[in-house]
Amino acid sequence: MVRRESKAVKIGNVQIGGDAAISVQSMTNTDTRDVKATVAQIKRLEEAGCELVRVAIPDKEAASKVSEIQSQIKIPLIADIHFDYRLALEVLEQGIDGLRINPGNIGNEEKVKLVAKSALEKKVPIRVGVNAGSLERELLKKYGHPTAEAMVESALKHIRLLEKFGFYDIIISLKASNVMKTLEAYQLIAKEVDYPLHIGITEAGTIKSGTIKSAVGIGAILAQGLGDTIRVSLTGDPVEEIEVAYSILKSLNLRKGGVNIISCPTCGRTEINLVEIANQVEEKIKTLDKDIEVAIMGCVVNGPGEAREADLGIAGGKDVGLIFKKGEVIKKVPAEDLVDELMKEIDNLD
Repeated sequence: MVRRESKAVKIGNVQIGGDAAISVQSMTNTDTRDVKATVAQIKRLEEAGCELVRVAIPDKEAASKVSEIQSQIKIPLIADIHFDYRLALEVLEQGIDGLRINPGNIGNEEKVKLVAKSALEKKVPIRVGVNAGSLERELLKKYGHPTAEAMVESALKHIRLLEKFGFYDIIISLKASNVMKTLEAYQLIAKEVDYPLHIGITEAGTIKSGTIKSAVGIGAILAQGLGDTIRVSLTGDPVEEIEVAYSILKSLNLRKGGVNIISCPTCGRTEINLVEIANQVEEKIKTLDKDIEVAIMGCVVNGPGEAREADLGIAGGKDVGLIFKKGEVIKKVPAEDLVDELMKEIDNLD
């Protein structure tokens, strides 16, 4: 696929858009005023591969904790601001790396101007984040309900306001919990501006249902060449979002790195506990920084042939299993030793 050309914007040391890889981000669900808990969660997100993280700033106390949090983490920090422009000004003074605001709900034009001026001086990008569930009343009246067109009109109004004040380091998001509405909104906005796009399906749901909806929605948008950074929104531990996000990117060949597992669904020929083996391998390799593909196949009849493109793989039999490399069998081992022997071969790969 050909990615849409977009302007490059930097949040801290991470580039969004331009020729940069699609980045993965998340948002904490701790109380930002609790610095210890927030930092601990961000460190877990960092370990999982999160590249940018957002925190909610509901009040002045939360805003005052920004620099303390930043001093203890490695990835850029983004403040999520609603309703009070003074909170945006405070986190900018604290040294925040990025802002997520909706200019339409933080006050009149003069207040937006103050935020834009400060962000410009400090070289801090602003994400104009429009959600279907919080559109302006006049747009709901005009369109009757939260349509993709209404979302785009809202975003463009906010973008033009920032541009009016000489601010152009803008990232855009247009999120709905409805996949098709979100897809249409991104298609429309991509025709209007070249700012980088933050992609996501908002309020996607729990780990299981939210993963499915996010994979379908984010995947469909990315497959059209749209998107520069993504956030998977799940009800649960935000660390789970990172694994899902990378799985989506890898499935579309948009990010490399890490071990990719392919495994058969099993059938009547399967004579080993393939589900358990696949889970064991997945757990052991999830933190490995090797750009390889590993196949977990259920039978020795078709396994090596069906997964001949894999760098390494195993195929199980009743008492013996095969370990193969690029479709060629390299050793036979007792079935109970398959996982350990596979891991040895993975470790030996350059």
